Parts: sequence; C-alpha cells; structure tokens
Amino acid sequence: MKEFKSFYKEVAGNEGGKCRYNTRLDTYGCGCQHDCSYCYAKSLLNFRNLWDAKEPSVADIGKIERRIAKIPKGSIVRLGGMTDCFQPLEGQEHVTREVIRLLNQYGIGYLIVTKSDMVCEYMHILDKEKAHIQISTTWIPCEKAVSTRRRIAAIEALHAEGFDVAVRLSPYVPQFVDFEQLNSIRCNKIIVEFLRVNHWIKQWLPLDYSEWTVKHAGYQHLPLEKKIEYLAKVTGFDEVSVCEDVTEHYEYWRECVNHDKNDCCNLRK
Repeated sequence: MKEFKSFYKEVAGNEGGKCRYNTRLDTYGCGCQHDCSYCYAKSLLNFRNLWDAKEPSVADIGKIERRIAKIPKGSIVRLGGMTDCFQPLEGQEHVTREVIRLLNQYGIGYLIVTKSDMVCEYMHILDKEKAHIQISTTWIPCEKAVSTRRRIAAIEALHAEGFDVAVRLSPYVPQFVDFEQLNSIRCNKIIVEFLRVNHWIKQWLPLDYSEWTVKHAGYQHLPLEKKIEYLAKVTGFDEVSVCEDVTEHYEYWRECVNHDKNDCCNLRK
C-alpha cells in the first residue's frame, strides 16, 4: 500500500479565505474509491497522473499523531477535504477511526464530510462536543458511493442521537434532485454547494452546461440569480447555509441567507 504523505494542509487562496475550517487532514489521498465524475480533487490530480481510484494512498497514523500533537487544543480540522475519509478502504485500514480517537484525546474538534454511511458505525467513538458531520446527498446517477437512501438513513440516525449533523447537498445539480425526498429528510440543517465545473468535469459528467456562464478562480459557475431560483426549491430545513466560491455570491449568501453569517458550515458550538 502506498503511503500518503501530504495528509495535512492549511488551505489558502480564494477557497481558504472564505472557508472557516481550512485546516484539512486527509487519511487517504491521491485517489478516492468513490471516483465521482464531478470531483474537483480528481480534476486537479488526474491530469498529473496522481489519481488512483482503485488503490488510494494511505496516511501513516504515527505521522498523523505527531502532526495532531502540534494543533492547538480547541481547533477544528476537516476530515475529508480532498478524498472521502470513509471511502470503502477505511473498512480495511481504519485510519480514520484511529484519527478520531486521537482528536478526541488531544481535545481537537473535527468536521467530517463524507458520502458514506460508515460514519454511523463509529457513533460509539464520536464525541458529541467535538464531532460535526456533513453527509453529501446528490441523486446524481453515476456515483459509486452508497445509495442516497442509505446516506439519508445515516443523517437521520445521527440527528436522532443528538449529533451535530447536516445534509450537504453537494454538488447541487437541480436536474437530478428528488426534491420531495430531500425536503422530507428528518434533519434541521442543510449546507448547499452548487456544482462548479472545469474542462475535466465537463468531460466526465454528461450535462447541459449552457447555464454555467460565470467564470471565477478557474471554474464556471451558475449566475447568482439562477442559484437563488434553485435554492428556493430547498424548503424542508430550519437552518440553510450556502458554501460558495464566487466572491460576490459568497457575500450575498452571508448577508441574506446563511443561518450563521460568521460560519457558512453552521457548526454547533
């Protein structure tokens, strides 16, 4: 198994300037077994021949602990920034499980972003004061992750147990969404992230991209008025936030939509 050495990163630039949780810890890298056609990480790494969806690299837990020991207590790190920390490989390697134990031990919070229901198997080690979970739902038919039905069941199970959990509609592609199912999810929070596209994603995800007319930071985006129109279809949640890359759009969501103006991830503190 190849070692993933770049497991820790503090994201800067356009994205890092907007994201409050820009310290990322990836337990697996240089590939993800979900291999989603719309994945921005895949589009960044594939053309450099650094993407291996069949055999992703695995971070060394000893090196991870040495890095965690230097993180200030009370910080929040993001698990699953570039690849899913609960991709099927976790069932074999258990690196994410051991990282969660270490973060609990060192008093560090963690934001888990995943397309898997495997996180529910770890309820017994998740610390309700430190764990924040976002489970992505998309209804995009070409995904390799577990079914949307299973992801929704995981969201509802975590919510029922009192965890800080949110639906993450990411990427939000309205043409694919079952809105009746989405708006019936028993969870009070949702994070919406609209699809951003580049040359590679256009090749992998068959879609009419004529509406994606705004260019920003190397990607094409929907115009703000279209995003507002499509966001209106999301009606089943008390707390709505939008994760945004385009600066002008980010400012609009922060002032007019996001439940917490200071935190678009809307984590429970």
